[in-house]
Amino acid sequence: MAEPRTSPLPEEIINGASTATRRLEEAADAIIAKGASPRPIHEAVREDAAEARAWADRRVKRARDAIRDEPLRASLYALGIGVIIGLLAAR
Repeated sequence: MAEPRTSPLPEEIINGASTATRRLEEAADAIIAKGASPRPIHEAVREDAAEARAWADRRVKRARDAIRDEPLRASLYALGIGVIIGLLAAR
């Protein structure tokens, strides 16, 4: 038969939440006190999609510039990657 637990619980459980949890709760309470309402999910998704699109556009521009500046190097990289993929696919 199992004996009842007599050891004390961890201090965080006895004293309440950890300091990080308390800070988050205080920040949430401050936001609620200001009366700020969370933005709708579709707005958040649109903003995130716009950021992702802008990031991708910047990366594409950098890649195009690199290819335009050094076409031989870019062609050799593409050839090397193609060979590696072909070798992996043949296994």
